[in-house]
Amino acid sequence: MNEILYSEIPSLDLSDFTSDDPVRKAKFVADLGAAYNAIGFVAIRNHYLTEELSSKLYDTFQRFFYSPDELKKKYEFPELHGQRGYIGKGKETAKGFKTPDLKEFYHIGQHVTDNDPVKNEYPANVWPAEFPELEEIGLTVYKQLEKTGIAMLQAIALYLGLDEHYFDDKVKNGNSILRSIHYFPIENPDEVPADAVRAAAHGDINLITLLMGASAEGLQVLRRDGAWIPITALPEQLIVNVGDMLDRLTNNKLKSTIHRVVNPPKEKMKTSRFSMPFFMHPRSEMDLTCLPSCIDEAHPKLFADMTAGEFLNERLIELGLKKK
Repeated sequence: MNEILYSEIPSLDLSDFTSDDPVRKAKFVADLGAAYNAIGFVAIRNHYLTEELSSKLYDTFQRFFYSPDELKKKYEFPELHGQRGYIGKGKETAKGFKTPDLKEFYHIGQHVTDNDPVKNEYPANVWPAEFPELEEIGLTVYKQLEKTGIAMLQAIALYLGLDEHYFDDKVKNGNSILRSIHYFPIENPDEVPADAVRAAAHGDINLITLLMGASAEGLQVLRRDGAWIPITALPEQLIVNVGDMLDRLTNNKLKSTIHRVVNPPKEKMKTSRFSMPFFMHPRSEMDLTCLPSCIDEAHPKLFADMTAGEFLNERLIELGLKKK
């Protein structure tokens, strides 16, 4: 068991992994594995998303979220179970909680451009007519984050003793989601429920999450000793964390760490916070059965066999986005 207790999450350089230097590459893999064993989070620089692209997407989504509710609700379709388009205030509740998070968000999903039959599994993306630039910038950012995620999964595969490209076919045209979140202003903080927070403590469903730097502080990670430590990405960094699917596949060797977004001081509750995570999902048929290499006498198998699609469906019901 990794006994390191981080006071901040480790920072790594993805160019070490993508370089032709086997020593740099091996060190990146080892350092990534150590961090994911202990706290499940790293900060990555020299990834594939440019600051210009990130700024453009933030600007467009800020203007969308500042629009009247009547406009936003035109792009909310409950029958899509929160998988595409706008998801309004009070719609998502973290697993184990009863009070909804203080947020609204928008989802962009996979855009299949080849003849892959998996396209039939996915609903079409929803694009607001009032913001025609969103489609191009949204899909471009999606692909750059997906490219970064594939490289991260290749490093993870090597750390696990698997072929470097173990995950490649499993995430090709995967069911990944780019989520733009608006933690909306609270004009009278005393009127919201005492237990209402921007995002209650939770683990992510997917394989890995890639998070662009948020517009304000608030993200915290639960360390193994029970302490909450703050995370703030520098402008050039992506925060990349382990999700529940990867935790399940590795029999809890790689940790899906609980995290939350806390409310700011009352005097700052009237301000918005924006955040954009990319939830990297595999194809629905991926088998999440625990890897044999992660099971031994000291680490008995913790999870029942399940596909990624079955697991996602189960969690969407728990989150209140889908009915049984």
